[in-house]
Amino acid sequence: MSDDDLMKVKICFIGDAGVGKTSLIKRFVLDVFDDRYIATIVTKVTKKIVDVNDQGVNVKVMMLVWDIMGQKGFRELLREAYFFGAHGAIAVCDMTNKETLEELRYWIKALTDVAGDVPIVFAGNKADMENECVVKESDLQELASKYKAKAFLTSAKTGQNVDQVFKALGLAVSEKMG
Repeated sequence: MSDDDLMKVKICFIGDAGVGKTSLIKRFVLDVFDDRYIATIVTKVTKKIVDVNDQGVNVKVMMLVWDIMGQKGFRELLREAYFFGAHGAIAVCDMTNKETLEELRYWIKALTDVAGDVPIVFAGNKADMENECVVKESDLQELASKYKAKAFLTSAKTGQNVDQVFKALGLAVSEKMG
């Protein structure tokens, strides 16, 4: 299969600083986890091909995964360039920090103001830290349902549902573009 047969899509990660966006990307692309926190400076783009089955047809989706710093001061500055041309997004909250779930509403509005109505998949990250989780799975599912989106409890540390998040988004983008 040549590059011309791929569906190439731009995927943006959204969510506050420290929720695990970069760690999820590293787990997905490289299958590694590093718990040292290093803030993302501006934007980093990574790519990986995902195979999805769209109504019985196997589709190869090349995801150009855009990772952005989550610090509030940089949101407005970078928002337009970051979200421009996005085909979908992964909205990440930290299950040990309730505010990060609430902030996703802001991030989604920022995304849709620029990119329009694109598919979103929610990732409730750090689900492996059961004793520290303050966000209920039902709260995550409730927010996702408002956007007609799927939601997964994820852990970049253990790999829990990381592939499923990307595959779900790949399928949603394929269905929308197909």
